[in-house]
Amino acid sequence: MAKLNSFTNACVILVVYTAAIAASAQTFTVLHTFSGPDGSGSHAGLIQAADGNFYGTTAYGGAYDGPNGGGTVFKITPAGTLTSLYSFCAQIGCPDGNSPTASLIQATDGNFYGTTEGGGSNNCQFFAHGCGTIFKITAGGTLTTLYSFCAQIGCPDGAHPRASLMQATDGNLYGTTSWGGANQGDYTSGTVFRITTAGVLTTLHSFDGTDGGYPWAGLIQADDGNFFGATTWTVFRISPGGALTTLSTSLVGVLGGLI
Repeated sequence: MAKLNSFTNACVILVVYTAAIAASAQTFTVLHTFSGPDGSGSHAGLIQAADGNFYGTTAYGGAYDGPNGGGTVFKITPAGTLTSLYSFCAQIGCPDGNSPTASLIQATDGNFYGTTEGGGSNNCQFFAHGCGTIFKITAGGTLTTLYSFCAQIGCPDGAHPRASLMQATDGNLYGTTSWGGANQGDYTSGTVFRITTAGVLTTLHSFDGTDGGYPWAGLIQADDGNFFGATTWTVFRISPGGALTTLSTSLVGVLGGLI
């Protein structure tokens, strides 16, 4: 099965640094070494949940298709006991998602929410193996696919989310996609979206190249209620209603994006 990254055999380790009390030296402890069936290629950081354990994702590995599988969601205790909660690509074509490259968030309902860069129930013009998903997973490992991107021809709703979600003060989740959007042609440059915890997605903005493009990072919400983020060559502000203002532009980035 094709993957989003050719380096599918890379494995990583989870580590923790403990500061020595009486010296500047560091104590290095390996908590877990991934071997493939339990995951491989952890691209994102961990989060500590309300239960005190750490939760994360691996982009590859898992119970399906060996070390080159669709990735996992896992829990690991501070002492290093790892539990694989879910392996992606549980069905042919990976309708449940493929390659989660971003960190999880724990929402106010206690569940975890995340994105996969590939997989989902829709194909798209960019890649043949799915355009990415948004999912919910419980602490016990029950996964629900909330949304599959590229629900319409041309992917006006976006494609390939690579960044973590964030939960805003209104209780909804906000994020970005690195491809797709309503502006077709040469500038299918990504989107900003809002999604409810029930899975209703609204595209707030489609980048067209002049206002930025390819937002690979997530959003933050400031004290004024607006969201701030970055594309490959811009920094922007966007209101909850979708009004976007470009705050800063890199000329080098703009030229590179238009060539």
